[in-house]
Amino acid sequence: METALYLPVKRFLEKLGFTVKGEVGGCDLVALSGDDPPIVVIGELKLTFNLELILQAVDRAAAADEVWLAAKLSARGKGRESDARYRNLCRRLGFGMLAVTNTGDVEVIVKPPDTAPRRNPKKRSRLVAEHRRRKGDPAMGGSTRAPIMTAYRQQALACASALSDGPRRVKDLRPEIPDAGKILLHNVYGWFDRAERGVYVLTDAGRAALKRWPQPPMGLGAGSAP
Repeated sequence: METALYLPVKRFLEKLGFTVKGEVGGCDLVALSGDDPPIVVIGELKLTFNLELILQAVDRAAAADEVWLAAKLSARGKGRESDARYRNLCRRLGFGMLAVTNTGDVEVIVKPPDTAPRRNPKKRSRLVAEHRRRKGDPAMGGSTRAPIMTAYRQQALACASALSDGPRRVKDLRPEIPDAGKILLHNVYGWFDRAERGVYVLTDAGRAALKRWPQPPMGLGAGSAP
């Protein structure tokens, strides 16, 4: 699976000074430099170098400063990574190529160009914002079947955890969860019920979510609802 490629590519980019997180904004991985504004790197993962991988990279390119295609190194070295036409196409499109060996080493096949590509500022800013809002790196890049642990889902789970011992006022949650009011009101996942104005309780669906994604205890104050 593509997830097997994620950690080797993540380590490769981290050695270059990037902070890497998986499954951000539909990209297999997004890496940010420590600069302000940051350099944005998008990585797309496939088990083999193929046309679909290039098409994914084309779709992501406007949001990034660099795009890297990563795939497994073919067993006999006869995959697309050894095809000069494929490598030249990546060069013309401005994409880098990384090959991941069976031992988890990463080989650079093609380096992306130094010239800055044309960017889509809105796409780029959305990726940067989502990357920065996420706590840690909760999603393995290349995942396709499990729900993605977005920053929004992380905050919703924090709300669910806070409500697990009983009703809470929205104002008591805001110090730890700034978007608590919107999350509880919109109730995207069906995890919350309004007990009274400004007070919410956890539903059975919310308790099931906490069993699936256990949360660490929060440092909320003693202001529980009446």
